[in-house]
Amino acid sequence: MTLNEVIIGLQYFFLLYFVGINGGYLVLNVLAAVNLSRYMRTKSTGDIPSVFSGFEPPISILVPAYNEQATIETSVRSLMQLEYEEYEIIVVNDGSEDETLGVLKRAFSLTLFPEDYQHRLPTKAVRKVYRSAVHPNLRVIDKENGGKADALNAGINYSRYDLFCAIDADSILQRDSLRRIVQPFLDDPSTVAGGGTVRIANGCTVSGGYILEAGLPRSILALFQIVEYLRAFLFGRLGWSSLNALLVISGAFGVFQKESVVAVGGYRADTVGEDMELVVRLHRHLRLDRKKYRIAFIPEPICWTEAPEDLKTLRNQRIRWHRGLSESLTKNWNLLFHPRSGMVGFLAFPFMVIFEWLGAAIEVVGYVFMIVGFALGIISMQAMVAFMLASIGLGILLSVCALFLEEVGFHIYPKFRQVFILILALLGENLGYRQLNSVWRVGGLIRWAFGAKGHWGEMKRKASWQKNS
Repeated sequence: MTLNEVIIGLQYFFLLYFVGINGGYLVLNVLAAVNLSRYMRTKSTGDIPSVFSGFEPPISILVPAYNEQATIETSVRSLMQLEYEEYEIIVVNDGSEDETLGVLKRAFSLTLFPEDYQHRLPTKAVRKVYRSAVHPNLRVIDKENGGKADALNAGINYSRYDLFCAIDADSILQRDSLRRIVQPFLDDPSTVAGGGTVRIANGCTVSGGYILEAGLPRSILALFQIVEYLRAFLFGRLGWSSLNALLVISGAFGVFQKESVVAVGGYRADTVGEDMELVVRLHRHLRLDRKKYRIAFIPEPICWTEAPEDLKTLRNQRIRWHRGLSESLTKNWNLLFHPRSGMVGFLAFPFMVIFEWLGAAIEVVGYVFMIVGFALGIISMQAMVAFMLASIGLGILLSVCALFLEEVGFHIYPKFRQVFILILALLGENLGYRQLNSVWRVGGLIRWAFGAKGHWGEMKRKASWQKNS
């Protein structure tokens, strides 16, 4: 084989790869649009969740917290205002080195509350348990640092109810979010997990734990992440959910059936992607045991979270996410093409391996090969244009589709100026930001391959979206 034949072969490989990944996402987009249309028609017949008002199953809300002094009070106050009949809030202070525990003590009048519990999942030692003197449904567990998964397991041990909702400590739930996210558990008793939509709080106005106004941030990085989140949730997860092949429920907002989670061993403390790994493991156990189950995504329950606005924090977050993806897939490898794995093992899992896990490295090599080859004159103008259309043009199309689904379905950003800014952001997001993300993801892949130790990610909080009440 000559050098020229190798170069031509690589051109076709990278071109077909980008056509394949974006074509797959376009198929998911169609599935998501159909699913969203069905969801909106159901919604138009009436506010379905209100029919069950007073009959929803009680829920334990678990809030793992590590160095969250900037946002923890606002997040807990937002949980106090949820429109839900019966729920408890369990904040797990995972050995914070800042004033997280002190803020909670002062804001909610915490007092020591000795309590027995079922030690069903192993965790680091619990130092003290507190209960709010003014909010009987709020408890705070102070424990030694063990990581997010360990903190969630401690929360499960202390939880009283059969369903638990895991959220991040920097997150704000809309008042009806809990009521809406529990809907799949009411519709289908075989449901073991459900996830909602996560949106960016940067630029919004929050007072007393309540979203007053949805806005756009000034930070260009945060704007890019708004587009990214729209694409990931509104057609990625909604599309996979329609096939009961959803592999990811965001750690920022998900509801789980406690007994199913305990049966598979709870969250794994030896991974930094504990949220995805748990969902993949649930699929693996339930599929291979031939049990009927459902893992659902519901587009309307919304959780608002703060996005990184500096490159260092964002880079570390994406490296950690991709390392978590690597661990989630490899620790459940026997799900791939297992005879009983169904759509999950024969479609979702290989798609995730080829286009998400290994895709970052293929994308980076592809861009370098095509750009350098074009600069050296060994790649033709026609090949370069075709490559850019497949990699960037189709990417922009996907982002436009996600924004269209957002406007048709939910219209969170009602002003024309906001939509115009998002259109500009989606153009910029595909011209540099996505490629930089791929480089960071390769870093996560390398760290996983060399066994670098994972830990809680440090998040630089600005909390500028909070308004003093």
